[in-house]
Amino acid sequence: MMRALELFSGLGGWRLALGSRGVVAAAYDVNEAANATYALNHGEAPKAQELATVPAAELAMQRADTWLLSPPCQPFCRMGNHGGLDDRRSRAFRHLMDLFPDLAPERLVLENVGGFLGSDVHALLVERLRVHGLHRLDLEACPSRFGLPNQRPRVFVVASQKPLKARPLPDFPPRRIAEFLDDAEDESLYLPEATLARHRHGMDFIIADDRRSTCFIGGYGQRYVASGSFLRTTRGVRRFSTSEVARILGLPEDFRFPAHVPLEARYKLLGNGLSIPAAAWAVSHLDG
Repeated sequence: MMRALELFSGLGGWRLALGSRGVVAAAYDVNEAANATYALNHGEAPKAQELATVPAAELAMQRADTWLLSPPCQPFCRMGNHGGLDDRRSRAFRHLMDLFPDLAPERLVLENVGGFLGSDVHALLVERLRVHGLHRLDLEACPSRFGLPNQRPRVFVVASQKPLKARPLPDFPPRRIAEFLDDAEDESLYLPEATLARHRHGMDFIIADDRRSTCFIGGYGQRYVASGSFLRTTRGVRRFSTSEVARILGLPEDFRFPAHVPLEARYKLLGNGLSIPAAAWAVSHLDG
């Protein structure tokens, strides 16, 4: 059974993807809203320590053999600055790579956006894995292959001391959006006509019978263009609720947010989260 560190833990997606394959020895995140949500859903709070400065002894104390991590994607995403290692948001990852020679795990799974592959951050990770004799797979997966009506392509780097073999992606037809909607609509999610008039030409509209949606990003609660899909109904156009986005990501039906976490923060946490079925598929490569 794996004993994992969940780094940049967010909502605890890696914990869900790991499932019965192992336990999370410790989770790390500095976002207060993320940690409160993690504690509510998983029964224990992550360590609120900045990974860019966490001592090697602190990580070694967890006796983990597996690292599960989703570093910030902004240095690599198409709307980011492509700063790679020079981006301040890569500080924590650089620090982890500095510690890697003394703390190299037996297994590692990393998730990020497509721009991660070929970046200098990816090159640094590849070098660390090579030096320590870990086998590696660079994989790509989209939740639409797992029956979810969502286009959210991501890359996964899977590494292990044992040889690895790429598994075929499933090809389940995406389900209807209607299956992921709340029983009762939140009327506050409907957009004013003035907002639609201003942004409609750049927005992505879908209906309940559709079997697709675009990637919901962290700014979905504030932005209208290239932030995620909007639902057309007989009453107008509305945002998806946070519970609907959570279902589309594959989070469990009982997933919830603490009452004090603001709506915009909830959207941001979901936008930075994992598609659970895709992450679980990546982790399954460690089964041997």
